[in-house]
Amino acid sequence: MAKVVHKFGGSSLSSAERYQAVAKIILEQCQLGDSVVVSAAGKTTNTLVKLWQSFEQQDVRAFNDVLLQVENHQRELIDALFTGDRHAALLKQLVNELQALAQAREARTLHYASLLAHGELWSARVLANYLSSQGIEARDIDARKLFVQQDGVLLHALNKEVCYSAIGDNAVHIVTGFIAADSQGETVTLGRNGSDYSATLLANYIDATQVSIWTDTIGVFSTDPRKVSSAIKYAKVCRSQAELLARLGNPVLHAKTLSPLKGTDIKLQVRSSFDSDALGTEIVKAGYSKEKRFITTFGQLDLLRVEKLNSGEVKQLSQLIQHSIHHFIKGGEAHLLVPSEFSHLVINALEPRANIIESQVQGFAVVAPSQDIAGLHQQALELLGDNAIVTRFVLQAQNYSLVLTDQSIDSDVLAVLHERLVNKGRELAVIVAGVGNVGEVFIEQCNDQFDKLSEHFDLKLVGLLRSKQMLFCPSGLNLAQWQQQWQNEAIEYNEAELFTRIKELDYEHKVIIDITASERFSELYPQFVEHDCHLISANKYAGTAKHNWYTQLRQKLQERNLLWRYNTSVGAGLPVNFALADLQNSGDEIVRIEGVFSGTLSWLCSRYDGSEAFSELVLGAQALGFTEPDPREDLSGRDMQRKLLILARELGIELELDEIELEPLMPDNLAQGSWLQFLENRQQLDDFYAEHDAKARENDAVLRYTGALEIANNGHVCAKVGVAHVPNGAAIANLTPSDNIFVIHTKWYEQNPLVIQGPGAGKEVTAAGIHSDLFWLTQNLK
Repeated sequence: MAKVVHKFGGSSLSSAERYQAVAKIILEQCQLGDSVVVSAAGKTTNTLVKLWQSFEQQDVRAFNDVLLQVENHQRELIDALFTGDRHAALLKQLVNELQALAQAREARTLHYASLLAHGELWSARVLANYLSSQGIEARDIDARKLFVQQDGVLLHALNKEVCYSAIGDNAVHIVTGFIAADSQGETVTLGRNGSDYSATLLANYIDATQVSIWTDTIGVFSTDPRKVSSAIKYAKVCRSQAELLARLGNPVLHAKTLSPLKGTDIKLQVRSSFDSDALGTEIVKAGYSKEKRFITTFGQLDLLRVEKLNSGEVKQLSQLIQHSIHHFIKGGEAHLLVPSEFSHLVINALEPRANIIESQVQGFAVVAPSQDIAGLHQQALELLGDNAIVTRFVLQAQNYSLVLTDQSIDSDVLAVLHERLVNKGRELAVIVAGVGNVGEVFIEQCNDQFDKLSEHFDLKLVGLLRSKQMLFCPSGLNLAQWQQQWQNEAIEYNEAELFTRIKELDYEHKVIIDITASERFSELYPQFVEHDCHLISANKYAGTAKHNWYTQLRQKLQERNLLWRYNTSVGAGLPVNFALADLQNSGDEIVRIEGVFSGTLSWLCSRYDGSEAFSELVLGAQALGFTEPDPREDLSGRDMQRKLLILARELGIELELDEIELEPLMPDNLAQGSWLQFLENRQQLDDFYAEHDAKARENDAVLRYTGALEIANNGHVCAKVGVAHVPNGAAIANLTPSDNIFVIHTKWYEQNPLVIQGPGAGKEVTAAGIHSDLFWLTQNLK
């Protein structure tokens, strides 16, 4: 059974309301057998540290005052979340523990790690009890029974065995973060903010498939979004950069968190417990994401130079001050970057090898791909000079630039740095496949549309594809002269060359816009996904492929946080898929969709009045360019059959194409043979249509070619495309020639269905619909 580990930090559990919000997430996201790792609620750990300090200083009054603060906070949570026997039992347990702490103070037997452990123990107990009170099978587990270390080293083999035994499939397990036990059974801690580490350790030990770190931010940003409104939230960040950011003190992910994931396929994502619907950031293995650019700022720091820094000392010092410490070598000497409030502890521990060379400094670090660092480092220094900010220490490393300054980097300066050094990440590379009628109009519309989207993204049309030729320009094609560039620079290509070009594109986001009618091109979608491309399709083949293939494609897109939109594959520019999604998201239930989804068949049926043979209308439509080169492709109904399948899958219905009943708008035998043979026998088509039309008129109805999807109360699905006798006065009966119409019956739109009608074909409206999908994509990336 696949298991998932979720971790909730202190801010996610800071109040009774936050506990309730976390319980809601667990209800939606967890199944029995999953685990939830918790930190101490709110600022509980900080308060317990103050309690320890007053104990060390033998300040009884301060100790009692802080202990009362601890008690009041825990009482508030229990009072707000529980009633009756459960409330009484939890309060009694809390009071007993607080009394034990007071007695340990008097006996001078208080133990630091054991004291801090109370924060996580209380969080786990309260959350597990609250979940149980809501009918969720949950139990709290003290991580000291799961994680054992000896001489500071975790006993992985033993811990894995214990965790496999303790984490069963019969409950949601609420596990304390941050704490472990040594081989003598004494409490030890895993470092400040060690609950993230606890979560990834547990995931490793139980072979979980995924870890979700729920925090107060919706993901990993290029810089602090509270200070810079244009900060970019990255959908994916590679593990190596996440580790570096953690060492530099970035608060989203903490040091050591990623180490248990090395060599595993466990997925890690950062999500917001305050906005659980928002897409988070996935931390991925090397090769699954390009390196990004970041700016992380510092508070008050001291820079220490250390003689002969020994292996493992940084880890020990981080444990001592309960804070990550960044270290580096410059000029052959070891340096430590330490929060100023902890410098004295570090210096005392390293006495006499350490001394402060820069005191009370602030500043920032730029993290970026190694090939970019030199240029970014120089630009950063120039920008600081322009803003009269004095630098105290600078370091250009392989994959980051460190700048320590006299004054803090305020929001205005940070915004300027971000705009100049990072905003490259807002570029979106657009590759268009299919530059025929619709493709040409789409490209002509790009100039205006790209300008409209430029506030959030810098869009570049970097590639054009036809069946045998391609044109690539990584810096972006000249939209005003693209046809001339195509004539002069397009080359023949094979698929391997295409993917090589896509892989080389140095853009944060890439999108393939498929305006072809090629089944073979749609079969390349999984490979596009492997190259981190979003997809926009006017092509119907992928959306109507075999269900297993379609499901696997969807899964791969989700795994890589990529998006796929194909609204124009049904109804051209009509917002059909948007409407279906909105109805379902609002809580409505769709029970029937019926309509005419082919502009060609809409025109033919609406124009027929018996004054001329139906075959003459077909030949007239062919001459006007309304049909496929062989109009029998339209008359077969296969195009509408595919569109109905796409609509069904938008509703989450598992359906295959051949499960949709298909009745062509012609006798079956006319589908065989050549077009010339069809013409020789077209009287059969005329007789076929006239007969159906006469029957419709007898019933005060008109003949239409429709698709219908009906979902019964028991979940049974009936889907059919074919000839229909539509009563006069119905919306479908009065359809304007060439229009598409979608009549949607829902739980709320039952007696008076929702009708969407308009041009369902045409290069202008289809191109506009593709631009609508492109706008949707940028909004979701934003």
